Amino acid sequence: MTTAAARASWAAFVRRPRVRLGTLPTPLHPAPRLSEAVGVEIWLKRDDLTGLGLGGNKVRVLEFVLGDALQRGADTLITGGGPSSNWVMLAALAARTRGLQPILVIYGEPVPLVGNLALAELAGAEIVFTGEQDRASVERGIDALGAQLRAQGRNPYLLGRGGASAVGALGYAAATLELVTQTREQNLTAHQLWLATGSCGTQAGLVAGQAWQAWQQPNWAVHGVTVSRPVSECVQRVWNIAAEACGLLEVPPWDQPPIVHPDTGDTEYGKRSAAADTAAELVARTEGVFLDPVFAAKGMAGLLAATAAGQVTGPVIFLVTGGAPTLFTPA
Repeated sequence: MTTAAARASWAAFVRRPRVRLGTLPTPLHPAPRLSEAVGVEIWLKRDDLTGLGLGGNKVRVLEFVLGDALQRGADTLITGGGPSSNWVMLAALAARTRGLQPILVIYGEPVPLVGNLALAELAGAEIVFTGEQDRASVERGIDALGAQLRAQGRNPYLLGRGGASAVGALGYAAATLELVTQTREQNLTAHQLWLATGSCGTQAGLVAGQAWQAWQQPNWAVHGVTVSRPVSECVQRVWNIAAEACGLLEVPPWDQPPIVHPDTGDTEYGKRSAAADTAAELVARTEGVFLDPVFAAKGMAGLLAATAAGQVTGPVIFLVTGGAPTLFTPA
């Protein structure tokens, strides 16, 4: 990228509306006891410490989607997910900090409000259940509620599950710049960056960030571990969202296909697995860091399996995505 192109891209980035929600930058620190246990040098990027609520990766996403919502004059934020979704809780909190009414569409029949849903209700969110186990019923419910509110003269801002959109992906494009700075400060040459991937927006943002910061050579390969969707679907979603985010940043898309690994256990959304539980236990006992059982722990399980198979070249950065409330709810 030429100097002029880099300046134009930076200008495109800073023009994007953004609401500062997170305590950033989050720490990047070595995990020496974990590294010794698995035989590969691992560093932890602590996005469980982003500050809003109980933290988590979605705070970075919400900085940009909420900024976009406010610029469009929205008075309501409608989004949704599963009963244990960290996204819906953080979206509700973020909306309330800026005076928007959050409405959360949850798939399935009504359930007791525990964990993330209890926290969302505490924040003043309206919670609506679809009555269908099909996760796609969330998007249908969001669209229907949006149409109802518009007919009433309201101005709702609609977001699909996980906030996985080109605008939301800018949060992790910005995180790539943060990582470039931190790795240079710590003289770290990372070869791979691993994370759990669900709605695919976080991984897409990291891929878009590589294209955006290509002139600074963030040469780590981004490896996602699917926690819910088929690998092929994740690859396509990451590719599409990253390309759209690159359009917003006015840079060419990243020219390498996304890397997504299968779940090593139960691929059903919101379900824990023996491999994930073992991975979470190892990280807690070696580094004092908690990984939630249905998302981040599955990402770590994928990293451990790939390491055992000789597929991992260190140093490796592992993105700790948060999700503390799910530690206390059945899965």
